[in-house]
Amino acid sequence: MPGRALILVENLSVPFDRRVWQECTTLRDAGWEVHVICPQGTKRDTEPYVELDGVRIHRYPWREASGGPSGYLKEYGSAVWHQLRLARRIVKTAGKVDVVHACNPPDLLFVVARMLKRQGTRFVFDQHDLVPELYLSRFDRGEDFLYRAVLRAERATYRAADVVIATNESYREVALTRGKMAPGKVFVVRSAPAVERFQQVPPEPALKKGRPHLLCYLGVMGPQDGVDYALRSLAALRDEQGRTDWHAVFVGAGDTFDDMVRLADTLGLADQVEFTGRIPDADLVRYLSTADVCLSPDPKNPLNDVSTMNKVMEYMAMGKPIVSFELREARVSAGAAAVYARANDVSEFAKLTAQLLDDPDERVRMGELGRERVAGELSWARSSEALLAAYASAVDDRA
Repeated sequence: MPGRALILVENLSVPFDRRVWQECTTLRDAGWEVHVICPQGTKRDTEPYVELDGVRIHRYPWREASGGPSGYLKEYGSAVWHQLRLARRIVKTAGKVDVVHACNPPDLLFVVARMLKRQGTRFVFDQHDLVPELYLSRFDRGEDFLYRAVLRAERATYRAADVVIATNESYREVALTRGKMAPGKVFVVRSAPAVERFQQVPPEPALKKGRPHLLCYLGVMGPQDGVDYALRSLAALRDEQGRTDWHAVFVGAGDTFDDMVRLADTLGLADQVEFTGRIPDADLVRYLSTADVCLSPDPKNPLNDVSTMNKVMEYMAMGKPIVSFELREARVSAGAAAVYARANDVSEFAKLTAQLLDDPDERVRMGELGRERVAGELSWARSSEALLAAYASAVDDRA
């Protein structure tokens, strides 16, 4: 029977974290009493406590990482302390937690789960990222002592977990092999866009800034996210393909945002590239509805090759064709809704972009295929079934 669930999130506020919010509302609708511990946002989700649509959200002050790996140690140490503090308060005021559901990164939230497991709570590990691969891809330090430390933290998390939720089959394979989890205890719960958030509106030609075509990037701007590859491919689109009939908009923010603005200027793209930062959903939908081609420039690295990119799913929900690098999970997600350049080859990325700009019928066909995939086999309705099955497995074990 449903009981009380406590979801732990460290790197985004809720409900801004769309995947976590979908999980919260799915569990709520299934009869669970849902509590969330997460950081406070800076411009939204700022209240220390709020009950939103029946979900109880407890937030703590966020210390953003800076200065490389040492900055993350400070951020994560502060987060674990706050999560322990708030978990104790929830147990004291609301009562025993039946399932604690920890969403990584970091792979340190097992500390909170272990405390609760002493009271009979079951632990569901929701592996949003492969943190060892994230470390290799973000910091380019190789398999040094910090890499070995994050491997140990991941192993400790797997050992503590009763059930693991993986975002795709590649992550599931890691849980089975590196994590040594039993196959029946690993469930694939794919991230899927909230379809109510991505409804097309009439295109606005003014967003193209007087040019025939609009290219769009949506997502985080971090070292591993490939915005630099996208900008260099746009320079190649201009210089190698001879195309200046486009305007490009980059929607999102991150710790390389300022560097990317400077790179665009260095490449001579400042008059054709627009950086919006984070914007309201209504404005995001305006840009995506107007876009002719959407960009997914995540380079091939140990993390990206096996990760499902939210931007790809959201582009498909809006019925837009995609240009991507050749990545294993990008093909699983997008299928024929994308074209794929050789890994990290900005010239081929530019060439494929030009080909799509010249073929409006193909763009429509690809967009329709993507929308069908998101509405069918990749829908949240499918994922919600797997989420509830994971919880049922955890609760059955408790019984």
